[in-house]
Parts: sequence; structure tokens; C-alpha cells
Amino acid sequence: MSNTERNTFTRRDMLKISAGAMALAAAKTPPAHAAPRIGRPNILLIMADQLRGDCMGADGNKAIRTPHLDRIAAEGVRFRSAYSSTPTCTPARSALLTGLSPWHHGLLGTGPVAEHYPCEMPQALRDAGYYTMCIGKTHFTPQRNGHGFHRLLLDEAARADSPEFRSDYQAWFLSEAPARQYDITGLDWNGYESKAYALPERLHPTHWTGESAVRFIDTYAQQEPFFLTVSFHRPHSPYDPPERFLRMYENADLPKASVGAWAGKYAPRSDDSRRPWHGDLGAEQVRQSRQGYYGSVSFVDEEIGRILESLEKRGWLEDTLIVFTADHGDMTGDHHLWRKSYAYEASARIPMLLRWPAGLGAAQPGVVRSQVAELRDVLPTFLDAAGVPAPRQLDGKSLLPLARDEKAPWREFIDLEHDICYAPENHWNALTDGRRKYIFHAQRGEEQFFDLEKDPHELIDLASSPEHSGEVRQWRTRLTEHFAERGEPFLKDGRLAARPKGTPFSPRYPRPEKETDGKKQKVKG
Repeated sequence: MSNTERNTFTRRDMLKISAGAMALAAAKTPPAHAAPRIGRPNILLIMADQLRGDCMGADGNKAIRTPHLDRIAAEGVRFRSAYSSTPTCTPARSALLTGLSPWHHGLLGTGPVAEHYPCEMPQALRDAGYYTMCIGKTHFTPQRNGHGFHRLLLDEAARADSPEFRSDYQAWFLSEAPARQYDITGLDWNGYESKAYALPERLHPTHWTGESAVRFIDTYAQQEPFFLTVSFHRPHSPYDPPERFLRMYENADLPKASVGAWAGKYAPRSDDSRRPWHGDLGAEQVRQSRQGYYGSVSFVDEEIGRILESLEKRGWLEDTLIVFTADHGDMTGDHHLWRKSYAYEASARIPMLLRWPAGLGAAQPGVVRSQVAELRDVLPTFLDAAGVPAPRQLDGKSLLPLARDEKAPWREFIDLEHDICYAPENHWNALTDGRRKYIFHAQRGEEQFFDLEKDPHELIDLASSPEHSGEVRQWRTRLTEHFAERGEPFLKDGRLAARPKGTPFSPRYPRPEKETDGKKQKVKG
């Protein structure tokens, strides 16, 4: 069977999958517990959508309650300088899928994940003998393009319902509550408002995703090790946790918005919609937004706790490699900015936790690594754990050697970028090593430079500081060298060049094919 045949779904397939989703969520009695298998580990990737790197207790946040994420960190390793190179949904997921940098997977801004890449995480693990399953949000195009997953149970509720596609969560919801709307709470999918979920908690997509993952683990009876991706849509807006999670933070001392002196230009509201990309909406709105956001994080954490419990009940916790991460962060009012797509820490820095199974020989539990990691590193990490050589073209590196030894060879810095998003001025490239960050704003060629060690909230822009001119020049040179393979319009006469026009795709982006007179041709654009 070809990749095209394997990843093509008919309407009948959709109905079968929807029925399977209902059966999985309704299952009551798991089979007898099996002993852990000997050999390659199970692999569990848990990810949240739009989760800031500083929104975990393990990261030093004293207000948030994330006991289960903190447990993973305490029993494994936390990479405190982990980033999403292109911090919006689809390019971040392209990096995760392929193990490639933005230029090499080709998506430099928000656009569709390509239909096929030469090396894709689920297909690579499937070829290695794993049973591959994905539950939750993928943001693939088309939605049921599995990229090698044997099975998908999708929550894509934020994407338009249509006769051609209905997510498995939506199908299950309609079977459970046919007289109700799944989005009845009435919040915008990219808005700043928060509100308690208006329906019974069991109908919330966060619970559905966690419950589906628990049922998969409880009922898994294949002989092959599994690769399970559990992808929560939250804490991405709408900030709509159940009422009990809003009450959890009702009187909490939530962090106030960090606003640098340089951020005054973002104080005026970008528009009058419920989803502005910048604007000083006031301290009370920031707090209200963060109350719902923090509640959504804690709800996801609770479901993760149920997944860990399920692994323990089956005796598989010590037979499973677990990675927890996110596709990007959420500004939630920092520097008067909202949503994502920015070079700043609240948007680009993400959680990256790794808990190893017995026998991988990693470091003592609870260690923290300061080296800069990125989503491209997840695929080579999984291939390493599975005993499969990583293809040479991958830009990412396995995190396992670094988990074992903090002196393992590693990169000096990572590249970040985003093509035009929301408005022409939001268009940038950046480099960081987790201690310093250099940002080049492409519309006008303006620079920013931050000392993250002394100024983790990026309050003081040092780009024009005479004292830091040497460092700024060094990082500018590094970005110039990074652009060497790109050439114009990124460089002009060997120097960084302003780029008023966007470049949403690199030449490496795999264009979809269409049939023309019986021949396949690449689609331009």
C-alpha cells in the first residue's frame, strides 16, 4: 500500500473512526493488566497547545498548580531553554513532524503542514515496528492525513465543521449531547476573554482527550510497542476551564504582565475585535485572562495525571519514554501583546520534559539542562530510543545523550523566525542560546537584544547600548552566516537586509501535487 493510499480516508472511514471514538470513550472495563514488554520502550508524546514555558511549578512558577507535570520533571529531566522556532501552530507542528528547521521543512510562517515529507515521525516509528496512535489535535491538512499514524482520534473543534470533515470529538459530543452545541460557552477561538465552561465537565474536549488516552492504554493489547501522541487543544483559547479550575485561581497571586519600556508602541489596541493582537487592555483584564489560562493549564495537568496513573496500573510506566512539550506559548498581555507568533519568551519558549524508562541509562532524576533545545529534537530522540538511525538530513539532535551527560556535544544556539503575521510589522528572525537573544525585525531592519540571564522578562532592550555593541555585532554576524544558504532577499551585499514583503515558504516546502492529463504536477504558490 502506498503512502497516498494509506493516508486517504473516505466518508465511510470517517464514520468508522467516529464510531470508534464513541466506543473508546464509552468503554468501561479494561482487560487484565499485562506485564511490561521487554525490549524497545513504548513512546508517549504529550503536548499542549499554546502553553508558555513558565507555566509549570517545575519552572519556578509559584502560582500555578501542575503537580503531574512537576512529577515528570522531578522523575526525568527538564530542558529549561526549549523553544519553538516558528511559534504558531502549523510551522511548529511541521518541525515536530519532520525534525527539521524552518528553512528545511519550508514553513516560515502560518500555513498548511505539507501533505508529505521524506521523513515523518509517525511513519518512521511505524516502519520501526511501532503501533502508532494519535489522540487530539494535529492541525494537519487534510485533517485525516495521518502521516503514518495507524489510527487518529481527532479534536479539531476550532476548525470549521463541514460535510467533508467532522472531528471525532465533535461526533462523540453529538452522540452524548445531541441537543447542545460544543462551543456554547461563546468565547472566541483566539480571544483574550475567559469564562467557565458552560456544559458538564465530562463534555469538555480536554477531558475527552485525556479519557481517550486512558482508554487506549487500558485496552491496548498489541504485541508491538506503541507510539502514542496525546495532543490537547488547551490551554489555547478559548480560556474555558470548568468552574472549579477558575475558582482555584480566584484569589491566587497571579503574575502581572511584564511590559518593557520598548513596548509602548503596542499599547494602543490593534482593533476592536475580541481577538486583538496587541493592546493595553488593563491589569484587570490581564488577570482575568490569566485566571482562565491558568485554570486551563491545571485541567490539562489533571488529565495528564490520569494518563500516568493508567500506565502505572498496567505496569508500563517504567517501560515508556515520555516527552511533554507544546507547540508554542501565549503572551497573555506581556508587552501589551496577545496570542503568539512573537520572538519573545512568553511566545517562543516552551516546556520540554523527558522521563526515561528503565534501561536507557539517563542521568539522575530531577536534573535541569540549560542547553537550548527545540521541537526539531523530538523526532531524533524517539528514533534514538527505538534504536533506529536518524536520517542525515535531520536538523534536530537526540536529547538522550544530553540527558545522560550535561557535557555532551550540543549546539551553541538555535534559530527562530516568523514570517508576516497579523500585520506587516510582526515579521522577524532571531537567535538565542537561552542566555542572550538577538532579534532582527525584517520590515525595517530594526534590532533588539536581551540579556535573558539578568532580564528573563525582556524588559530592557540592549541593542543600542554601547556596552553591548560587541555582543550585538557578534549575534548579527551569526544571523548573517545563518542566512548564507538563503541569499537574497535575506541578505544584500553580504549584510542583513530589510524585507518589507514576506516569504511564507522556503524553496524546500513540499508542494502538493495535482493530476493534470494523467500526470502529477507540483502546485505553484
